[in-house]
Amino acid sequence: MKKGTGSMEEHYEMLRKVSRTFALSIEQLPLVLRDSITIAYLLFRVSDCLEDTEGIPPERKAELLRLWAQVLEGDKPVVALTDCIADWDSSDPEIAVAQNAGFVLQQLDGLPSEIQTAVLHHVHATSLGMARWQEHGPYVEDEAALDDYMHEVAGRVGYLLTDIFSWYSPAVRARREQLMPLSRECGLALQTVNVIRGMHKDYERGWVFVPRTFYERFGLTRDSLFDPANLGRALKVVDLLSDKAERHLANGLCYVTTIPRHLHSIRLAAIWPVFFAVKTLAISRNNVNVLLSEAKIGRDQVKRIILNTKLLGWSNRWLAFYYDLLARAY
Repeated sequence: MKKGTGSMEEHYEMLRKVSRTFALSIEQLPLVLRDSITIAYLLFRVSDCLEDTEGIPPERKAELLRLWAQVLEGDKPVVALTDCIADWDSSDPEIAVAQNAGFVLQQLDGLPSEIQTAVLHHVHATSLGMARWQEHGPYVEDEAALDDYMHEVAGRVGYLLTDIFSWYSPAVRARREQLMPLSRECGLALQTVNVIRGMHKDYERGWVFVPRTFYERFGLTRDSLFDPANLGRALKVVDLLSDKAERHLANGLCYVTTIPRHLHSIRLAAIWPVFFAVKTLAISRNNVNVLLSEAKIGRDQVKRIILNTKLLGWSNRWLAFYYDLLARAY
């Protein structure tokens, strides 16, 4: 992708390339929310790129993430970062977003000041959290450590979305105190499911996000967890992670149903990621592909969830019923 002009249409296109699923949720929002969350999401993806790009030593990733945090603080020009990654492979959509960080920040300048402040605060905090975890290393000691990591990379995203929704709607603002802890739970829910479905891919790049206390309970190590000879015990570890994901997802449903029913587009933006995760988790339980390759839902299932929730997502009773149906379906 070539460097763009910073138009919103180009930013929408970047969003679609890095995450078609989240683009579905964001693009059906009212215009000011669509623009604000698109820009926020792309800035988070700059941080993700610096954390995830393969072939870069962890200490260098931490340096770049802290440099990005300085850019967000206004202490460094954005070219200080983009010059450092100018030779990275721009055919990777996530790298292309990072290389266009200056244009994304230009678009941020056009958003309401309250949105700018919230976005910069949360992306800055996430970037520093990611830097800390790069220095920590590719292992997770226990469940508390996993929650700490997931808070940095996903829980803060939940906080930002609630801040933006609260800015837009007095009805959401009135429920903000109730929504904020639930928004963190939404982030942890989605990230726990990501950990489950991406276990094998993460292992191939040297990271194991499964807590050590989980696999050692069944006499496994970070390597033997992925040995096909140990699938029976390894699936018990997946069960522990799945139970954890279910606990977080239940709070995600509470988040959705706490949003006022008349704000249907905002509810849908929250419903879809949570319900996609519920379905993904359902097909991941007792599924050896989680350990050997990857488990994910199909496009037809995504379309069905979207259609059904568009029609009936205003009903909290129906959402609870549909949540249970997705959680049981295989």
